[in-house]
Amino acid sequence: MTDDIPALRRKLAQLSAQHDSGALSAEAFAAEKARIERQLLDHVLADSAAPVPASRPSRRLVASLAAGVLAVAGAGYWWTGSPGKARVNAGASGSPSMAQDEAQQSENERKFAEAVGQLAEKLKQHPENPEGWALLARSYVRLGQLEPALAAFKQALALRNDDAGVLVDYADVLAVANGRSLQGEPSRLIQRALELDPEHPKALSLAGAAAFDRQDYADAVRYWEHVIRLAPPGSAYVPELQAGIDEARRLGALPPPKAAESSPAAVPQAATAPSSASSAAPNATSAAATASAIRGTVRLAPALAGKAAPSDTVFVYARAAEGQRMPLAILRLQVKDLPATFTLDDSLAMSPAARLSGTQ
Repeated sequence: MTDDIPALRRKLAQLSAQHDSGALSAEAFAAEKARIERQLLDHVLADSAAPVPASRPSRRLVASLAAGVLAVAGAGYWWTGSPGKARVNAGASGSPSMAQDEAQQSENERKFAEAVGQLAEKLKQHPENPEGWALLARSYVRLGQLEPALAAFKQALALRNDDAGVLVDYADVLAVANGRSLQGEPSRLIQRALELDPEHPKALSLAGAAAFDRQDYADAVRYWEHVIRLAPPGSAYVPELQAGIDEARRLGALPPPKAAESSPAAVPQAATAPSSASSAAPNATSAAATASAIRGTVRLAPALAGKAAPSDTVFVYARAAEGQRMPLAILRLQVKDLPATFTLDDSLAMSPAARLSGTQ
């Protein structure tokens, strides 16, 4: 392989700049980043001083590992709640096609875990590789293994502490380990990431979440509006961010934004009305909770039937009773979808490390 790690690092930086400027679509960015991540992983696993061991992961496993951590590296508290992940009005759980999908998912998880284990063994032999430790940390997060993830992040930062992406991912996981609080060390890491990259979307998003938690609602709005301004057209996370902005404005009694300051990517303000429908009329919503999922039905209260347009947005979300106030899972619907059955689970997690299954 002709590209060395510094060259690949520069390629990733250039790729991120193209994406942030809007010159590269989200799909093209994800595909090219996955390709470069695979090359990085090949470097991590390569051992030029010895023959290739028989236990070295196949290229397919390498590709699976690199692609699997991309979502982890980009995810945050208001980042991954895509309506496309939702299971609304789903078919019978016992159908053959669903059983086949679950079997395939289980096999993919097994292969992913195998690749992670092999990467960990390789890093024990050759520990002087910050990219390898960062990749391992994100992979552990993907598997829900927080303690080894934290240890791997520490190793990565001990070798190289000027990577904004690693700093903010570490802050995200550390917050969950600290009782879902972004205050203290997580906030310090986030601010350090913003010093290195003032327009890092996830750092801005988590900075907004930290401000929200300390009831500095004006700061939360400022950070989140900055993320929306940076977002490429059609970004799936914009509606969730806008919902957070609307809630911060309400709690902080902040004035609405001036028309000239509104982001073209923001969702209409009218979308907040139906969102309050589900909370204003709790009798209209029924839900059942398990250790890892919340299921129920949401419908529009009769008193609001004449006030909501079919295209208005409804958010159904779950959050911890204590500690972190940001949602653990969120689902976006429209009034025309109601009544609708819903399932909130780990597939709708706002952070890969902050999941319903890990909440008491």
